[in-house]
Amino acid sequence: MPYQRLSVIGAGSWGLALASAAFRAGRDVTVFARNPDIAETIAQTRKSARLPGIQIDGGIAITAKLDEATRCDALLLVVPAQAMRDVASLLTPLITNGMPVIACAKGIERGTAKFMTEVITEAAPNAAPAILSGPSFAADVARGLPTAVTLAAQDEKTAASLCRALGSDTFRPYHTTDLRGVEIGGAAKNVLAIAAGVVSGRGLGASAAAALTTRGFAELMRFGRALDARPETLTGLSGLGDLILTCSTPQSRNFSLGLALGKGLSPLEAIAEAGLAEGVYTASVLQEMARARDIDMPVVDAVADVLGGALTIGEAIERLMTRPFRAEV
Repeated sequence: MPYQRLSVIGAGSWGLALASAAFRAGRDVTVFARNPDIAETIAQTRKSARLPGIQIDGGIAITAKLDEATRCDALLLVVPAQAMRDVASLLTPLITNGMPVIACAKGIERGTAKFMTEVITEAAPNAAPAILSGPSFAADVARGLPTAVTLAAQDEKTAASLCRALGSDTFRPYHTTDLRGVEIGGAAKNVLAIAAGVVSGRGLGASAAAALTTRGFAELMRFGRALDARPETLTGLSGLGDLILTCSTPQSRNFSLGLALGKGLSPLEAIAEAGLAEGVYTASVLQEMARARDIDMPVVDAVADVLGGALTIGEAIERLMTRPFRAEV
């Protein structure tokens, strides 16, 4: 196996879940936790507050030492999108030339409008950037429930080898070289999930939820086409698949945030209640990128304007429902 030794940078719920998936696939796995106390607690108890009720396999090494974590064949960078640059920069001296570094965050960097593989390329020039995304909740993956995702790398052979390294009978990655398509699906669906949560929290009904998800997907497709993403990627697991999952359940933090907004909480109150939701940071960036390219994304605009305080929920709904009648495209 070309990538027998895998390291996960980040000991949150998704990092530990991916570590569990890689361990089930027969890989030698090390997880890096920045906080030494957290690393020691997980190592001793094989439990984490981030994954209640789930046992971390004893064969997974836990460390708070970066030099130990980077003695590997490939890295999974499982940190929030807005922290990706800082962490990748920190790892740069420890990354061997051509080592795959897989971004496992779904977002766009604020201030630069860079996607995650672009951030890794700039911050860690020696790395071979890749991206993993798709319809997956950490608890499901950690428990070994059937899950399928997409993994993209610039080189098809690398992408296929990484899929074989991570894949098992319960975790199935599909490979592609369409980095941008995978990244657009993951970033845009988080913003659209906030809108879906608002629909649920407002009690607007199942018909409105279906309409919102469908029209949101049309926006995702328009944005993807403008940035040369492949249609099959956008309609696949990392696009439509992830959108369906994230727009359908409060297990999604982005949906939960929208749910709180729909029930009348202010953006600050909703963010405090839902926890870290990548869509909060992505909404305004996605809006700016779409406007710069003259891409019509009314649902994204509404979410960004509500989060930014320019619109109330009622005003956003009215604006969407009173748009001029048009052909469905």
